[in-house]
This record gives sequence, structure tokens and C-alpha cells, in this order.
Amino acid sequence: MRRTVKQFNISNVELFKTQLLKWSEQFQEVAWLDSNQHQDTKSNYEAILAVDAFTSIRTDYFHAFNELKEYQIAMKDWIFGFLTYDLKNAVEDLSSKNFDGLNLPDLYFFQPKKLFLINGTVVEFHYLAMVDDELDLDFQDIESQEISYQQAYQGNPLKIKLRMQKDQYFEHFQKIIDHIHRGDIYEVNFCQEFYAEDSTIDPLKTFVNLNTISKPPFASYFKFDAYHLLCASPERFLQRQGNSVISQPIKGTSKRSKDIAEDAMLIEHLKNDPKELSENVMIVDLVRNDLSKIAVKGSVEVEELCKVYSFLQVHQMISTIVAQVPEQTNSVDLIKSTFPMGSMTGAPKYTAMKIIEEQETFKRGLYSGAVGYITPQGDFDFNVIIRSILYNSEKRYVSFSVGSAITAKSIPENEYEECLVKAKAMRDVLEH
Repeated sequence: MRRTVKQFNISNVELFKTQLLKWSEQFQEVAWLDSNQHQDTKSNYEAILAVDAFTSIRTDYFHAFNELKEYQIAMKDWIFGFLTYDLKNAVEDLSSKNFDGLNLPDLYFFQPKKLFLINGTVVEFHYLAMVDDELDLDFQDIESQEISYQQAYQGNPLKIKLRMQKDQYFEHFQKIIDHIHRGDIYEVNFCQEFYAEDSTIDPLKTFVNLNTISKPPFASYFKFDAYHLLCASPERFLQRQGNSVISQPIKGTSKRSKDIAEDAMLIEHLKNDPKELSENVMIVDLVRNDLSKIAVKGSVEVEELCKVYSFLQVHQMISTIVAQVPEQTNSVDLIKSTFPMGSMTGAPKYTAMKIIEEQETFKRGLYSGAVGYITPQGDFDFNVIIRSILYNSEKRYVSFSVGSAITAKSIPENEYEECLVKAKAMRDVLEH
């Protein structure tokens, strides 16, 4: 579909991004993807905003990938949306019967009327013909936005509860360890939900605050209807550029210290921790296996293995796996062949997902799914939805979830502590 494209130079990129996000509040559908100026050589844009759906698709897991494929082929345009973890039920003979406080559709994508691509000091406006007469006025309107929410969000602190108490966590942990000792699985990503009922937040202010204290490379703010995703993810799920595909799973986490010497020691400890290394290598093998189903034979390679990257809240161990796919490969088929991501499931994948459903006490939904975009050419980039707050404004339900990888070497107290470290940023935003 034809779009009118116009470029503008911007003198202060961070200010313009903040103004653009504030301006987007007027729309029912918003997708904001922000790299926070991380030097990720694989990213195409500093930030992207898509607003105001011209068309959209929402569906449950049944036939979800086929419907998305039909939609993507029919639109031949930019589409933005999310895939929930529960699309596993479309890939394998699985189900999701645990408690669901958010009630999201399993899949939602929209075609925006207005699209903004920021690269360096240039922003490109891509407007559908029906709204392109608004382009210049919108630019003026965006630049005139007064920013009032740069300070921390001063809402009422929420009463956050745990869906699973500590002793219950240890019971479920032991059942997972029993599966590992029996040889059913090598590794499972075991998660728990924190939530607040009868609660109201300002989603955009809360996102700005969460993003400010985390500054991750795959931040996103997504809203439609009553649903809001406030995401501070450090992890890329899958990216396609032409015939090249990249996956960057994270496995291995350490807290940070304000003391420089201690922080350096924490990095060294993570780099050399046998348990964390084995976790990461297992998932790298799983991703290689997933990609090999659809990649050109012999093209799957590990570009970077177990490299430690530092973020504001945590240190993370990240690996990069690359592959080439045949030119005619449909992008939705490619996503389906690797979904859900190995870093959020375990190995072997199918058995891990069955055990996850048995041992977790909540429906993951958008948590450990993915949000991103597909271009008219079929290129795409999707993150992993972790370190995220989910909010249903109609039900007044706020949720965030965290997890860790359980292996034979796992110590329950350490895994529980890792969950609390990962939960810190979300708690800080909601409780203060």
C-alpha cells in the first residue's frame, strides 16, 4: 500500500522521542519501539512509532499463524503487533488452563495510518494517503508538545501480591528437579506472577519511568483498547533482514553493584559460572535446532557465545545465532518455526512447555511472548517480552512476571533470589 514519505531533521533526538510518545496518547492503537541508543549494529532504527489502526487482526491461538500470514500477504504494508506465549498451542498439542487476569487475545496486529522511523537526527514520516494532508501539521504539533512527565511517576503505590508464595515456589521447584533427575528434561524456564487488583496506573507515565531506570535495547510501549504493555526488555527474539536471520537468547543473570570493583567481580563470576554457562549453551543448541528446520543447510552459526552485557539493573549473558533462509521463505512461517523462544521454555522444548503448564500458577499470555513489526518486504524484528508490566485498564488489573532457568545444578534459594532481582525494576516503579 502506498505511503507518502517525508523526512525532517531533529536537533534533540531524546526530546523529540519524548514529545512523539506524548503526542501518541491521543490514539487508540500505539506501538512504540525504542532501542535507547544502544549500539546494536543489527538494529535498523533508533526508535519507531506506529499509531492509529487502518486495519487490524485479533485472534485466539487456533489457526493464528495462518490468519497472520494471510493478513501480512494481503496488506503488503508495515504491520505491528504481538504474539502471546500461548500461541504454543498452535504449534504443539498443548493447552493453557491456568488463571488469566488480563484476558488478552492470543495475537493482535495492526496496520498504522501514521508511521515514524527515527534514525540518527532524521525522522521519516510514512503516512497512508488518506491522512497525508496532516503530515506537516502533525510535525508542528509534535514539536510543540510540552513535557511534564520526565520526573518519576508519583501515583499511589500499589499493593503487589504474589500468585505463588515462597514455600509453594520451593514445592514446584522440587517437582521440576524431579523431572530433570528422571531425564524428562534438561532445563525449564520457571516463572511466577506478581499482580495488583482494583488498581489504576497511568500507563504512559509508568512506562517512561520504567524505561528511564532500565534503558534496555528492546523497550516497547503498546496499547489498544484496554490493554497496555510497558516493556523494558533487554532481549531480541528474532530478526530478519533479507535472507539473514538472527536470534539472541539471554540465559544467565547477575545483579549489579554501585561499587565499581564489586560490579567487575559480579561480571567475572557470571562469565565463569558453570551453571549459567550450561543454561546458555543448552538454549543456544535449542535455537540452532529451531532455525535448522527452516534455514539453508549448513548456514546456522553461533556468532557470539555467552558474552556478558551490562544493563542499568542487571548483567546478562547473551549469545547470537545467525542463519540464512531461502528467499521464498514466508516470514510468518519463519516465526512459527522458532516460537515460543527457547530462552523462555527450556529443553527439550515440548516437554518443557508441558511441565511449565503443570507447575506455573498463571497463564503467561503476553509475558514471554514477543512484540515487534513486519515490513512490506517481509523483514521483521521482535523482542522477548520480559521485564514488563501488563495492564488491563477495564479490569483494573496490573501484572508483571519473572522467571529463571532451572537445571540439575540449580539451588532453589538462588533461583528465587534471581526472580526478585529481575522483579526489582517493576516493583520500584509500581510501589514508590
